[in-house]
Amino acid sequence: MPVKRFKPITPGRRFMTVDTFEALTRDEPEKALLVKYKQKAGRNNQGRRSMRYRGGGHKKRYRLIDFKRDKDGIPARVASIEYDPIRSAYISLVVYADGEKRYILAPDGIQVGDEILSGPDAPIKTGNALPLEKIPVGTMIHNIELWPGRGGQLVRAAGTYAQIVGREGKFTIIKLPSGEIRKVYSKCKATIGRVSNPDHNQIVIGKAGRHRWMGRRPRTRAVVMNPVDHPMGGGEGGKHKAHHPQSRSGLYAKGKKTRNPRKPTSVFIIRRRGETERQKA
Repeated sequence: MPVKRFKPITPGRRFMTVDTFEALTRDEPEKALLVKYKQKAGRNNQGRRSMRYRGGGHKKRYRLIDFKRDKDGIPARVASIEYDPIRSAYISLVVYADGEKRYILAPDGIQVGDEILSGPDAPIKTGNALPLEKIPVGTMIHNIELWPGRGGQLVRAAGTYAQIVGREGKFTIIKLPSGEIRKVYSKCKATIGRVSNPDHNQIVIGKAGRHRWMGRRPRTRAVVMNPVDHPMGGGEGGKHKAHHPQSRSGLYAKGKKTRNPRKPTSVFIIRRRGETERQKA
């Protein structure tokens, strides 16, 4: 979708861009598919703060999204394309032939009135959900399951897509948006097409107040803290390079690998993101 730019009448307006929302067809969400969304503001399950600089923001309501796409063989019609404050992608309200309504992630290019279908016999068409074993090599997909029946977990952000690059026994090899190539069980489902709102990465926040609307509070830089507060704190004037970039707990940044090498799912990863064929060899 195109983005709207403003005349620079204030410093905050100079580079700010917003979505035009031209693709949306409905303003009010389906009430039966709404639940309360309580702001946690970076708290854990004990109510204690586990992440700093979170809080405030506009009130939201959560839309129940059908990531499983488990109504196989029942056609559905796209009733609307709507905004979701929880995610970067748009969502679509679909009405099944038996009268049930559900929200799904809106694929890019889908229109009101289009018919979608899920199941192994569904045609290769944007918005249809099929097992990976039924999708041809080279097809763009999104909302990919990691375990059959669990629901889509991969490739759900705005404008993203993965690509099927091959098959190996009971696995399908896919290339993710990050560049990682991994194996996924061929029985897992995925949706055809790319996710909607591909111009989301062109949005420029423009001013601090807009971040506050999103629930982000002002962040204090580590180098201006005291040594008791952060490993990178202390020093005269707060501007020196004596410390290696690291987190508050001392975990190195700037390239240190943090994934556990003994993680069981590492066997499914063929090539990691940012890794070339020569590095893999």
